[in-house]
Amino acid sequence: MDNFRFLLLTGLVGVIGMGNVAHGAIIVNDKQKPLLPSQVKMSGFLHERMINNEKNWLLKRPEDVLLGGFQRRPGSHPWIGEHVGKWLHASCLARSYTGDAELRKKMDRVVKALLATQEPDGYLGTYTKDERWTSWDVWVHKYCLIGLMSYYEFTGDKGALKGAQGIGDLLIATFGPGKRDIIASGTHVGMAATSVMEPMMYLYNATSDKKYLDFCEYLVKAYDQPNGPKIISSLLEKRSVHETANGKAYEMMSNLVGLCELYRCTGNEKYLRAAEIAWQDIVANRMYITGGTSLGEHFQKEHYLPRTGAVSETCATVTYQQLTLELLRLTGESKYADVVEQIIYNHLLGAQKPTGESFCYFTPLEGKKPYTADICCCTSSGPRGVALIPALAYGIRDDGIAVNLYGHSGVSLNIPSGAKVEILQETDYPFDGKVTLRISAEKAAKFTLYLRIPNWCRAARISGSKGLEFGFPKPGEYARIAGTWDEGKTVILDMDMSPEMIAGEHGDKGLVAMRYGPFVLAADTALNPDIESLNRVAVEYQRTGSGIRAEKRDGTTVFSVPALVMTPLAEKRELKPTSLYLMTFADAGADGSQFRIWLRDKSSLSAADFSPFSFGKESYSREGNVEGMIADGDASSFRVTFDGKPADEDWFAVTLKKPVKVNRVVYAHGRTFHDGGWFDASSGKPKIQILRKPEGEWETIAELNSYPATTATDSAGLRDGQEFSVKFPTVEACGIRILGKPAHGDNPKQSFSSCAELQPFLDK
Repeated sequence: MDNFRFLLLTGLVGVIGMGNVAHGAIIVNDKQKPLLPSQVKMSGFLHERMINNEKNWLLKRPEDVLLGGFQRRPGSHPWIGEHVGKWLHASCLARSYTGDAELRKKMDRVVKALLATQEPDGYLGTYTKDERWTSWDVWVHKYCLIGLMSYYEFTGDKGALKGAQGIGDLLIATFGPGKRDIIASGTHVGMAATSVMEPMMYLYNATSDKKYLDFCEYLVKAYDQPNGPKIISSLLEKRSVHETANGKAYEMMSNLVGLCELYRCTGNEKYLRAAEIAWQDIVANRMYITGGTSLGEHFQKEHYLPRTGAVSETCATVTYQQLTLELLRLTGESKYADVVEQIIYNHLLGAQKPTGESFCYFTPLEGKKPYTADICCCTSSGPRGVALIPALAYGIRDDGIAVNLYGHSGVSLNIPSGAKVEILQETDYPFDGKVTLRISAEKAAKFTLYLRIPNWCRAARISGSKGLEFGFPKPGEYARIAGTWDEGKTVILDMDMSPEMIAGEHGDKGLVAMRYGPFVLAADTALNPDIESLNRVAVEYQRTGSGIRAEKRDGTTVFSVPALVMTPLAEKRELKPTSLYLMTFADAGADGSQFRIWLRDKSSLSAADFSPFSFGKESYSREGNVEGMIADGDASSFRVTFDGKPADEDWFAVTLKKPVKVNRVVYAHGRTFHDGGWFDASSGKPKIQILRKPEGEWETIAELNSYPATTATDSAGLRDGQEFSVKFPTVEACGIRILGKPAHGDNPKQSFSSCAELQPFLDK
């Protein structure tokens, strides 16, 4: 199998420069060309995660789950058919890296069974004939194309290519001027359907059949139909992903990946500009510290990045990773490699359970990680991102080799001049900044070695063998080492990995995060069993992070920092010095523990800020599916009562063992969702109730009159975390609760409410 065959399906078409792209389909050459996973051998942190991904996810996916929707149409879910294509893509990448024979056999079985369900006209979806091309049908075909083209490019199997051509030809026969409208045949302003551009470009590059290219140009024109998403024109004019189409992150970025592929074969600069504008807008305005993006699956307004809830859908994380790789290839700029590293070490691997047996759909920056082993869009996408890692580690440039990811690894490749070069990295990175690279060429060869100096690195030093020219290592750029290379050359890169504290901005103002090298750190209750709530902890901001210490605990690197914790001592609320322990966000919460990235700054923590109920017991009418706290003084942490069922009444409560005096209650709304999350005030505002003694009855003491005039379907403009306060005569109470009717939004079959804070106070 030649290199080109592999590269097609990773979205890496023609990247090796072997000269075997069919009939010169590529007219814009990449400035940095990734490698085959099979060319890279790694060990350490990333290698372990990739192996777990293969052994505990890809090899264990039931084949009937992947194929059942095709074998027994209709499928059980509108997009059930996407999973087989995602699985094949991830499996082909993983198998290229490991060479696992068992995974190859499983891939063979799955492809054979999938092709057996293809209709004579090329249809390979999960819908019945009367429902064809509705909802997510084109989307399902997109992923079948990706899966089949991936398998073809890895194995050379002509049957897979024929099956893919059958899909492509059917799409061309079905959609276009005078035919069915592609925009009306997909969700999210048609973006789900038009994202089929990406694999249609792979098909064009494999066959050089211009009809596939023409179809992709039709998709671009469809963007600007009256009912279209106007992806390119909107991005060029407004320069905002939030203001483009409906802001759906996954589908929009999937289209941008396709536009990058189309740019390679057309040279149309506006395709590349649209992708670059979108990427820059995400980085500047809509990217979490962990490299993730989107909330509730959509791009939000500038700098609106809540830390809990539906944070960074894993599908969006992986597609952002793919888009960033596309731009790294096309431009060769190190800023894209910096973001790729940020995504991988934090939000991607933070979404993967370290054992590889499950992934998160959404991955919050605090709370608990909602891992699931159920098959869904995100548990199918996550393995693709993990399996892509080896292809990102190195790149070939016209004049040499770029090193993008550091870690103990070895690589063998041919540079453009034809010389065979081997590189061995010896390092404990990402826990140590010293990297020794041993480079051997089978014959003397003149080329440049590009070493990425990460943008988080404060300073770096480079030294090595005589006869090499060392460029100045500037963070955020590639350092150039030029010379004639032969057997036995050594380059030593020493990066300053001093811990760093980051002061929060916008919604994180008054908070502090910590970073060590590429890792974002998180405090975890598993390391701090004596701390009941991490929101009651504060650290002193020091940009240098001089107080952070790394240490080994049971073979794992953990970090400590001096902190203050609010704790009840002799029935008083006091601040007590302590040592707070942190771990990498990628490993935090792995055993179901609570974790938190953004911590309070010491200057913002006062015992007086906390309610006497801060150490109370929380309870709820229904447990719900978001496990935030409601009495911790943090409105970004919230609770919902969602269980998929309707209810006439919901409540949130906090109780103490002994009564205390209070005369004011603050309630903070949690989150507003399309299908509920607020109280329906059409028949009465939410009530505030107290419990005078532990064995007593709840009694209403006030109504939340400032609560807006909401209805079951209208949230009346409620903002996430919006506070409402009510005063009443001083009473002694050991319990407080808010009671109201839950709303159902656009789904009357269920209803639920939410609460971010319920805090009683005693005002003097």
